[in-house]
Amino acid sequence: MNRIATRIYGLSLLMALLCFALTACNSSNTGNANANIASKDSDVADKNAPSNVKTVVKPAPDAQVAVVETSDYGRIVIELYPNVAPKMVERFKKLINEHFYDNTAIHRVDVQLGIIQGGDPVTKTANVAEYGTGNSPYPNVPAEFSDIPYDRGTVGAARTNDINTANCQWFITLKKQPAFDKKYTVFGRVIDGIKNAEIIMGAPTAAGTPRPSEKVVIKSVTLQPRSNFPAQ
Repeated sequence: MNRIATRIYGLSLLMALLCFALTACNSSNTGNANANIASKDSDVADKNAPSNVKTVVKPAPDAQVAVVETSDYGRIVIELYPNVAPKMVERFKKLINEHFYDNTAIHRVDVQLGIIQGGDPVTKTANVAEYGTGNSPYPNVPAEFSDIPYDRGTVGAARTNDINTANCQWFITLKKQPAFDKKYTVFGRVIDGIKNAEIIMGAPTAAGTPRPSEKVVIKSVTLQPRSNFPAQ
């Protein structure tokens, strides 16, 4: 029975990886949900898979951090790595300066995968059926893959099954998730508020969806000096 239970658990985890999707920003402003689904399983081929991945790269923190202030769960501070993903960091900082993320929501959580996702402007509306399909008015950002692993606190860029469709949405992994390694752009790491992110991850979800049943509002995202947040 133990061997059977182990096999069933392994199959269940594989199915979760196959079915769970990080919804990403599409290149048009009216993308639909089906167009924004990307499998996270390591056996699924990605469109336009890159021929090169940055290797043996040591993240060099930007002079600024992104401070995510939520309405009910405290703050999450994200260290940014422009030497690893310069284009994605530039986009993230541009949108922050434009207050793009203010009053958006964390629209996706998953305890099994250990992940939370936000950055969708559609979450400012009440149209929950379209959460996860939003994007910025700017072009998509090309893939900037590296060998930095998805560990507890890693921040990545969400996308579709086309690797070059990162745009505005982001996610945080709260446990090691090797199925994402070298397949999603890593551009930062949580250096403060990781416990807050974990509490958000465990929020109750609406039936049959990964969407928190009570809206997890992001009041603001601001850029602040990295020196204000000592390494932990």
